[in-house]
Amino acid sequence: QVQLVESGGGLVQAGGSLRLSCAASRRTVSIYAMGWFRQAPGKERESVAAISWTGGNTYYRDSVKGRFTISRDNAKNTVSLQMNSLKPEDTAVYYCAQYRDQYGNQWYDPAMYVDWGQGTQVTVSS
Repeated sequence: QVQLVESGGGLVQAGGSLRLSCAASRRTVSIYAMGWFRQAPGKERESVAAISWTGGNTYYRDSVKGRFTISRDNAKNTVSLQMNSLKPEDTAVYYCAQYRDQYGNQWYDPAMYVDWGQGTQVTVSS
């Protein structure tokens, strides 16, 4: 089991930016697709973005396309989520997760992920 630790959350005004990072405890995470999810109070956890193990394929939910960018540095065992033009509806706890294989074809399905971080709070004020 790999340990995933998110960082970079905080409070930001609408229109601002944040960069989330996810650090993995084991190098083997570099051969798996990785994803970011979020969960707002009273709502179900939803997929945000995912990236294949090489970084060659990235996936985004429609509401964040053009605003969020997922990236990875396999040499450092990290995955990042750059969030620009933030909106109040982006407020949630954000989680990174390791997918079950290197491709992430069903990246939107939380059941396909095998390890999760503890989450980092992102709050966007209007």
